[in-house]
Amino acid sequence: MFKVGSQLFTTEGPRAVQRLAGLGFDIFLDLKFHDIPNTVAGAVAAAAKLPRVRLLTLHASGGAEMMRAAREAASGGRARPRLLAVTILTSLDAKSLRGIGMSGSPAGRALALARLAKKSGMDGVVASVHEVRAIRRDCGPKFLIVTPGIRPAASSANDQSRVATPSAAIRAGADHLVVGRPITEAQNPRTAALAIANEMAPAQNR
Repeated sequence: MFKVGSQLFTTEGPRAVQRLAGLGFDIFLDLKFHDIPNTVAGAVAAAAKLPRVRLLTLHASGGAEMMRAAREAASGGRARPRLLAVTILTSLDAKSLRGIGMSGSPAGRALALARLAKKSGMDGVVASVHEVRAIRRDCGPKFLIVTPGIRPAASSANDQSRVATPSAAIRAGADHLVVGRPITEAQNPRTAALAIANEMAPAQNR
């Protein structure tokens, strides 16, 4: 599945999704909607009409009413995208949370937001590997958990605070891994992607 994020979508717009879909790829549309319920509902309805969009993100911190509006808006078509609520960004640590007025640890806040997301009708969440086990325990085996901040063993963390290797994320119970810069910034992206797949294999074959 190809992730189309805000940088690519801002540059190329819906045609980026259309071109990838035309090549036969499913799309993870990672635009992290966060606004009043009516605005997010309109954005989700438009995104759901794009071809082969399988996963779509919005911020859990937008609240229950916003998430419920998104779910209703996505349900208009036959094959709606699965909605993922972003919990706590992997670039944020406890100090960063305090700086924006959020108390508690990133893990505690992520779990609380995951519970709210499930109650509000979301199909899953985006959360760091450090929260996966707790979310799985509380939200059940069918609740999707997508894990960003994936860094192969020899890779730099860049601006991420809460990272994990591909195998660690799989062992924790993540359903999908998001891998960006370790591939896109590699000298040979294909070789980097294959190396990550090889690193994942032992954990997948447990």
